[in-house]
Amino acid sequence: MKFRDINSNEQAADLDLAPMVDVVFQILIFFVMSWQFARFERDMDISVPSAEETKTIDRQAGEIIINVKKDGSIILNDRTISEDDLLKRLVAISETYPDQAVILRGSAEADFQSIINVLDVIKKAGIWNVAFATTKPAATTKPAP
Repeated sequence: MKFRDINSNEQAADLDLAPMVDVVFQILIFFVMSWQFARFERDMDISVPSAEETKTIDRQAGEIIINVKKDGSIILNDRTISEDDLLKRLVAISETYPDQAVILRGSAEADFQSIINVLDVIKKAGIWNVAFATTKPAATTKPAP
């Protein structure tokens, strides 16, 4: 059995940094891509209505987020599209992914009929997994009696 001599001139093994750098770049790419997809959901021109009974649900991969602005325009992937174009896209997606999830974000100031029209388009496309985005109401302080 050979023991290492303390006074030996052998150098200790060097730490290889290349794998660590690779992992750091992979994590960086993951977060940049996640930020890019989450950016579409946060359209600042839409203020979703508030509801008392909201709950946070786990997000599904590949969710489609459809925004309806107060003027009735439909925003999908940061582009304004018509109801016919939305129907074509959703039909193509639902044929490929039958359990596709859709989040409908209607502005609180939007005409209710505009939101119902988009909901009809989603139903015509054969998508049944639809959720409505809401926020919790702002905390209001009641005056003391």
